[in-house]
Amino acid sequence: MFATPAYAQAAGGAAGALTSFVPLILIFGIMYFLLIRPQQKKLKEHKAMVEALRRGDQVLTQGGIIGKVSKVGDDGIIEVDIAEGVKVRIMRSTIVQVMSKTEPAV
Repeated sequence: MFATPAYAQAAGGAAGALTSFVPLILIFGIMYFLLIRPQQKKLKEHKAMVEALRRGDQVLTQGGIIGKVSKVGDDGIIEVDIAEGVKVRIMRSTIVQVMSKTEPAV
């Protein structure tokens, strides 16, 4: 009689199952610190920048438009002057960068 591979293997038990998950846990930890955590930090900084927008700030949009904020709405829409007499309404989330900030009135 020949022994089947299932009978020929040694019993691994709980220690064998735990050691097979260690590399998986290690990979997840590395992915968290290299990819997920920095992305969350960047998202938090962008949200703070967008919340701090006020009238007079010069901004850059995702579409490449540079303009000056003329009106900040509570509904997530801001109005940007891109030229003399030309105003564009855009979503706050489309602001990529604040080029120059205005000082708050005292």
